[in-house]
Amino acid sequence: MTTTRTTGTTRTTTKTAPRSPARTKPPGTEAVRAPDRPDPPVRPAGAPPAIAGLPPVPDPRTVSCADARELSARLFVLLRAAEEGTAEYSYLRNLLVELNVSLVKHAAQRFRGVREPMDDIVQVGVIGLIKAINRFDPDREVQFASFALPTIIGEMKRFFRDTGWSVRVPRRLQELRLDLARTSDDLTQLLDREPTTADLATALDISEAEVAEGRRAANGFTARSLDIVFDDNEVGNRLTRSLGRSDPSFEQIELLSALKPLIAGLGERDRLILSLRYMDELTQAEIGERIGVSQMQVSRLLTRILTTLRTGLEA
Repeated sequence: MTTTRTTGTTRTTTKTAPRSPARTKPPGTEAVRAPDRPDPPVRPAGAPPAIAGLPPVPDPRTVSCADARELSARLFVLLRAAEEGTAEYSYLRNLLVELNVSLVKHAAQRFRGVREPMDDIVQVGVIGLIKAINRFDPDREVQFASFALPTIIGEMKRFFRDTGWSVRVPRRLQELRLDLARTSDDLTQLLDREPTTADLATALDISEAEVAEGRRAANGFTARSLDIVFDDNEVGNRLTRSLGRSDPSFEQIELLSALKPLIAGLGERDRLILSLRYMDELTQAEIGERIGVSQMQVSRLLTRILTTLRTGLEA
């Protein structure tokens, strides 16, 4: 088939190739449609290719405590059979963490009163849970919860010991503070009084200097604001009022102690003028009448006496 198109002075000829005749299939060779097959099961995200003996795992958030214990026991057997570092091992351990994270939240409730955020405490507890999973032996007749709780709580206490102090002190003093607190409580009940430094030193088999050092270190555990009101009965009674400060009276005492030998070295008339002026509080005119001199002379005498005393203090 040939088509001729004329546009202006240009002629364009387009030839179309002839179509090949339609192919016909011999009778009896029509395509047969394969029967419908069920879709393959969809694996959960992160699941390994295959784990022999893996039981059905529902959503860990919907599993009861009893079912979680039973399912964890079966998963621990599979975990011990898996090779560490493989995808199967990581998948099984992650399942165990998700099934037993309620243990971490239960242990974290013991530390509700601390100033650390609860999310941080739970994250630290999960680290302890992973350590417990790695060390747990399913062959022993011990419940995993009983085995894991001490490890989880210990990890949380270690976190508070390392990061909960307002002032960082050596770990030796941190542990000494705990020993002093426990021993002090025991001796208070035993002796029916507050234990002395010597009592604590004898009970812990340390020196009294070490006891004093541990008590000083305990002051760095918590910090308080200087603006906090520590007595609700008195308005504005802040902590700053209980802190020590320089007393100006001490400086006056030092000056008086230094003046005594200087005044003792003056003449009798000079001492009399000082006594009349600063003890009897007489005016210069009244002093002049007492000692028989003019007011101008009293002023000059006072200036000379005071200059002598000031020079002696500065020296």
